[in-house]
Amino acid sequence: MPTPKVYETERLFLSPTSAADAAFVLELLNSPKWIQNIGDRNVHSLKEAEDYITNRMLPQLEKLGFSNYTLIRKSDGAKMGSSGLYNREGIEGVDIGFAMLPEFEGKGYAFEAANKLMTLAKEEFKLSKVSGITIKTNKASQGLLEKLGLKFSKIIQLDGDAEELMLYELEL
Repeated sequence: MPTPKVYETERLFLSPTSAADAAFVLELLNSPKWIQNIGDRNVHSLKEAEDYITNRMLPQLEKLGFSNYTLIRKSDGAKMGSSGLYNREGIEGVDIGFAMLPEFEGKGYAFEAANKLMTLAKEEFKLSKVSGITIKTNKASQGLLEKLGLKFSKIIQLDGDAEELMLYELEL
């Protein structure tokens, strides 16, 4: 597989998440809002974070050329969050996702990264549809999906998950 590309925005690098990001991924996956809004991934050690990256993120990157990206602030190299395009079972089209560490929320970074991924989805990855899912109580994610141009479509449940999710969609 060719070396995955690092993408840039005005303030960020979007770098494909790798095993070198394990400490950051461990922190992000155990942040309060991740657990509340996305769910506990049962990743509680550096080794489990490395395994999560190796088994859940890298195979899609190798197969499709896109996956999860670590968001790195250009000004100081801080790893602030993640955003990605996910080939998720039960979702038509590719699912766009985003999450930030608490200290970086509310500064427009998630939108900046996700907006870049929307452009890449259409222009570079030649996708025809982007979807987004969120829980009913996550108003911030709903607002961000709408700001990206996605429209609420319906309530869904993914296989094996009792929680109802709001599905947003956009044809590219």
